Amino acid sequence: MRSLPPEFFRRQDERPDELFYAVPRAASHLDAAADRVVAAWYEDLLPAGGRMLDLLAGAVSHLPACCAEVVGVGLDAEALARNGRLGERHRLDLNRHPVLPFPDRSLDGAVCTVSVQYLTRPVEVFAEVARCLTPGAPFLVAFSNRMFPTKAVLCWRVSDDAAHGRLVHSYFAAAGGFGQVEARSFLPDADGDPVYLLWAVARPATTAG
Repeated sequence: MRSLPPEFFRRQDERPDELFYAVPRAASHLDAAADRVVAAWYEDLLPAGGRMLDLLAGAVSHLPACCAEVVGVGLDAEALARNGRLGERHRLDLNRHPVLPFPDRSLDGAVCTVSVQYLTRPVEVFAEVARCLTPGAPFLVAFSNRMFPTKAVLCWRVSDDAAHGRLVHSYFAAAGGFGQVEARSFLPDADGDPVYLLWAVARPATTAG
């Protein structure tokens, strides 16, 4: 996918995101069945132990018990406070300043659960995740078809699920620092929430020779 123009990352509501999340947002973007699928994927793909990042974290992290330490980055202070899996919380607006407060190669895995549609500078954020991951550590991005429409970027809001997958794939590719992108999907038989997963592992940093 070619680079998208900046206007594709505009939102209906361009006020600072801190204002939007100043009001607690209790809505979930996944139903119970999709929640269980995401949790199972994370348990299968994340390494045991280590320090994990929940990027754009909410009240639930879906992370397995084998994760020794979980750090959360998000904007909804009330949701971060209610998330019992988080041992460390950072309230940051990555759309305004897409820099993570972690040293290079200090994280053993990262997830972004049903929130990638809100990133206005996704390639910069994905590059930051790659910087912070140890070589071989996975970054898992799960998404569905629900959203807060006024805060989702235009290219997500006007696309279908297949296009969402291509979009996230393009973020990994453009960010650099990641290996091959893999994918999974869950499509319920009856009415329910579909959920999709794209992930890749961090490549070793290259040095000029």
